[in-house]
Amino acid sequence: MTRFNLSAFAVRERAITLFFIIAIIMAGGFAFLKLGRGEDPKFTVKTLTVTAVWPGATAKEMQNQVGDRLEKRLQELEHYDRVETAAYPGMIMMKLYLKDATTPKAVPDEFYQARKKLGDEKINLPKGVIGPLVNDEFSDVYFAMYALEAKGLPQRQLVLEAEALRQRFPRVNGVEKVTILGEQDPKIYVEISYKRLATLGVKATDLFHALATQNDITPSGFVDTAGPRVYLRLDGGINGVEAVKAIPVASGGKLLKIGDLAEVIRGYEDPATKQIRHQGEPAL
Repeated sequence: MTRFNLSAFAVRERAITLFFIIAIIMAGGFAFLKLGRGEDPKFTVKTLTVTAVWPGATAKEMQNQVGDRLEKRLQELEHYDRVETAAYPGMIMMKLYLKDATTPKAVPDEFYQARKKLGDEKINLPKGVIGPLVNDEFSDVYFAMYALEAKGLPQRQLVLEAEALRQRFPRVNGVEKVTILGEQDPKIYVEISYKRLATLGVKATDLFHALATQNDITPSGFVDTAGPRVYLRLDGGINGVEAVKAIPVASGGKLLKIGDLAEVIRGYEDPATKQIRHQGEPAL
C-alpha cells in the first residue's frame, strides 16, 4: 500500500492545485483590505459607570437607600452580567458589566435601556440625591489637543472663542466629538459684612431667604381666552450682578436691597476644581 504523497498529488492534479492557490490569494487580499489601520482602532466596551452623590449620607445609607435600588433596576437588563458597587460617605460608584456574548450592535440599545431604567428610578431616591450620572463613553479616543490662550483677555471671552472653534471642528472629516477643558464655572459672590447688618438691624437669615426665594420658579396661573390659554410668569430671574444687588430684603419692617447690605462681585470658582496652563499661562 503506497503512502499519500501531497507533492505528487499537487503535480498530478494541477487544476485543483491552481484553484486552491487562487482561493488563498483572494482570501489573503480580502483580509488585508479589511485589516484595521487606525492607530487607536475602535472597540466596543461593554461597561458603563453610574455615580450618585448624597451630601451628608453615610456609606451604609448610600448602599441601602441608593445602591440597592439602582442595582435592582439594572438587573432587569436583557444582557446584564454583574454590577460592582463601591459605597463611600456621600457618594456611590457602580460599574455595570454586560455579558461577553453581547453583540456590539446590541450594546448602545442596552446602555439606552440602562439610562432609561435609572432615570425612572430617580424619583424614588431620597431627597437630596444628585444623580444617578451615567458614563458609557470609555471608547472615546482624543487624537489631538490644542491650547487656546490670550493674555489680558477675560476667561469668559476666551470661552466664547473656544466655543466658536468647537462648533467648526465637527465639520472636519473624521472628527466625532470636541471637548473644551479647563473652563472654570462663573460665580457671583455676595460678601456679607455682619457689622453692617448689625448697624442696620438686619438679620443674616433674612438676606439668605431673599436670595433663596428670588430665583424660585413657581406657577403664576393662567388666563383662559377665546383663543389659546395664556400662562402668566413672574420675572424674578437673576441674570447678573446688578440684578443680585437689586433683590429686596425685608427685615424688621424695613425694605432694603442686597446691594445696601453686602458687596456683590462677579468671579470664578475659588479654589478652581480644574485649571489648565500652557507655558505657564492660563489656557483652554
